[in-house]
Amino acid sequence: MPSSPTQPSLFPASSTTSGPVSGTWISAHCDGGARGNPGPAGIGVLIQDADGVVLAELSEFLGIQTNNFAEYSGLLAALDFALQNGHRRLRVVTDSELMVMQIQGSYKVKSPILRPLFDQAKKKITQLEAFEISHALRHKNKDADRLANQAMDRGMKRG
Repeated sequence: MPSSPTQPSLFPASSTTSGPVSGTWISAHCDGGARGNPGPAGIGVLIQDADGVVLAELSEFLGIQTNNFAEYSGLLAALDFALQNGHRRLRVVTDSELMVMQIQGSYKVKSPILRPLFDQAKKKITQLEAFEISHALRHKNKDADRLANQAMDRGMKRG
């Protein structure tokens, strides 16, 4: 049964944030997937500014991983892009309800493989001025899904 989209959650950063502060938001549509779970995995991230202008398309093959590992890797790529490029406000849209609920604190991270990725993500989030993450159904995350599939195809020597 498909779930309804989760409302965005805002995580204010700690007061120790330094560096450039941007008053405008950027958005990242993130996806991660694995063919086989575990299997050949990849991420896709489409990053846009507040006007919808594409700032980056990230697509990376991860080797043999699980889909949840890939989802977290996509989130980390979006966070890295924002931090490395001086963007201080990030909205993330993903079709991984599990990851959204874990980042929001509604679900515990029980997997010893996901825990370090979760911890890295939370640490990076605190370096931002503001952060939101929300769940969207897969059909609303098509560009990120396309980029993730391109990464898996490249890794599997297709296309």
